[in-house]
Amino acid sequence: MDTSESSTEAPEKDSVPGAPRRRGLRRWAMDTRPLRRPAYRRLWSSTIVTAVGSQLTAVAVPKQIYDITGSSAWVGTASLAGLLPLIVFALWGGAIADSMDRRKLLLITNSGIAVTSLLFWIQAVTGLESVAVLMLLLALQQAFWGLNAPARSASIARLVPAEELPAANALGSTVMQTGQIAGPLLAGALIPVIGLPELYLIDAVALCVTVWAVYRLPALPPLTAVKAGSAGLRGVLEGFRYISGHAVLLLSFLADIVAMVLGMPRALFPQLASETYAPYGEGFALGLLFAAIPVGAVAGGLFSGTFSRARRHGWMVIGAVVVWGVAITGFGLSGSLWLAVAFLALAGVADMVSMVFRGAILLSAATDEMRGRMQGVFTVVVAGGPRLADVLHGTAGSAFGPRTAVAGGGILVIVAILTLTATMPALRRYRV
Repeated sequence: MDTSESSTEAPEKDSVPGAPRRRGLRRWAMDTRPLRRPAYRRLWSSTIVTAVGSQLTAVAVPKQIYDITGSSAWVGTASLAGLLPLIVFALWGGAIADSMDRRKLLLITNSGIAVTSLLFWIQAVTGLESVAVLMLLLALQQAFWGLNAPARSASIARLVPAEELPAANALGSTVMQTGQIAGPLLAGALIPVIGLPELYLIDAVALCVTVWAVYRLPALPPLTAVKAGSAGLRGVLEGFRYISGHAVLLLSFLADIVAMVLGMPRALFPQLASETYAPYGEGFALGLLFAAIPVGAVAGGLFSGTFSRARRHGWMVIGAVVVWGVAITGFGLSGSLWLAVAFLALAGVADMVSMVFRGAILLSAATDEMRGRMQGVFTVVVAGGPRLADVLHGTAGSAFGPRTAVAGGGILVIVAILTLTATMPALRRYRV
């Protein structure tokens, strides 16, 4: 892998072969070696700001739609309005990221997202109250985000060496998961104080910080000659052909699909809070259920030093998906809210481990000219899997009961991933 874009600073002692290992609590704590590289540190620091800011908009949009319509159905419809642009532009954005300077693409798309947030603020502060305008802006925002995400993720492999990719992914994922917890809490606290429109404005200002951080990155042009048509449909199709010819990449996607589609039970949280955990207080139970997985993921990130140096990336993914299945099965069988939350938190830790090593596999097993497209597909899988799970679990919960559907899904996760592991050895054999 070309590391000419990486920092020239000396790595930490424990990243040098033969150097003393980290001892005591440092051995367990998050591996921060990538932060010693100025370019990655700038990219990661910008994520801290936008991880919270983006969640303010994520709360404000459905809240505003509900305030206008008084209908949860409209809130759900608006969510779907952003899904198709996300899928289309993530796939296209991956092809574009492989054909142009990724820094330049990040500048364009982050600026576009910032302008969209400003437009959200203008429509809110002027009292437009148009659901159609909100859905149009949401679709535009998701399109820009779809173009942005593949370039951002693919750039990491040019900013840190291969042995630090798991640590870099853990740092980024931990920040994003923390934002998913802190952002909604902050939004709930700020709306009564400053009003809903200002949430959009805060997000727009935060995105300006991101644009400045990206501006200070080194140039990230393609390392090889760009083929004609690589940024269009032909390039997207080449990405899918590349996946089909590389079993370890295909299996990394299938592992996530198995875990999320068969084992993500969030659609059943409201019913479980209302029925199984009603004695604890429905609202209290619902909040804990939704928070448990992100809290577990953050805990996994904070103690990622326990696993980020592992070299058998394939086995780490397999093990994480098995633990996810076990934890979801335990959650489905739990009659106690606190036991259920503990199992969901364990699932969150497993999800963090899976994200870290699936991301590392995509960045290390794919060549640089294909990394953008791999990240585009990754974005689609991550965004689409939970939505398919909502449909599957909602239907199964209505047919068999929520606890049976959840536990059954967890068991299916275990069976499916072990079957893939036994029949297709590429993932379990992959190491760096």
